[in-house]
Amino acid sequence: MLYRNFATQEELDEQYDPERTVPNAGFYADLYERESDLLRSERDHDLRVPFGPTLAEHVDIYPAGENAPVLVYVHGGYWRARTSREFGFVARGPGSRGVATVVPNYALCPDVTIDEIVRQARAALARTFENAETFGGDPDRIHVAGHSAGGHLVAMLLATDWEGEYGLRADIIKSATVISGLFDLAPFPYSFLQPKLQLTWDQVRRNSPILHLPDSAPPLLVAHGGDETDEFKRQSEDYLAAWKSKGLPGDRLVLSGKNHYDVIDGFLDAESPLLSGIFGRMGLE
Repeated sequence: MLYRNFATQEELDEQYDPERTVPNAGFYADLYERESDLLRSERDHDLRVPFGPTLAEHVDIYPAGENAPVLVYVHGGYWRARTSREFGFVARGPGSRGVATVVPNYALCPDVTIDEIVRQARAALARTFENAETFGGDPDRIHVAGHSAGGHLVAMLLATDWEGEYGLRADIIKSATVISGLFDLAPFPYSFLQPKLQLTWDQVRRNSPILHLPDSAPPLLVAHGGDETDEFKRQSEDYLAAWKSKGLPGDRLVLSGKNHYDVIDGFLDAESPLLSGIFGRMGLE
């Protein structure tokens, strides 16, 4: 067996390549790009604000007034595709409730390793915390969310020693939501992704969040679509079970009828089950 009960790459790819199981997967990429462009035509925003020395290291900021809570949304794309600009739409629902949204960009595999992507995600959050007041955000109310590979990166943010490594408060994250995330990277060296990711087993161990659960953490919401593959569901369920086994606060949200792509369309509607769950953890019920 390559991984768990999977004997071939074909079996793994059938579970982990959403384009195989979601008809017209490209429709969602086009939809979200259009919705992002529309949002920027209607809302104040500040694109490509640097947080690091390379061109890829920037955030897109969507303010929401003064002293606003901040949602940092980390995008997916299996660590090898997509940019922050395509995900401006996630600011729609939060903005309607007075929540500022920050969408980090990061470099992609194979130009960089997953180790470097994790470092960039941490740097983006640290810089957002330090500079929140410059765009009207409240540094004491920073929340994080991420989808797919972005869910993995959010889980790695939760595993970060913010005091020891960054000299910041330990509790800079007030709540977290991981949506259809990837918490055990062990299947991916055997998958269609390996030519891009070029994962070593040391990288797998360092960057599998299920192996690096924190001792203390803010409230966590683990969400996934009801129509996703068994492995995507299992990754979320196993991570939540491990999280709760350490006595950490966490809840499950299964979004009925949602696949791996439309599971995030709830960011367009402040009344959606997804945003209702996120807002509840932000104290905005």
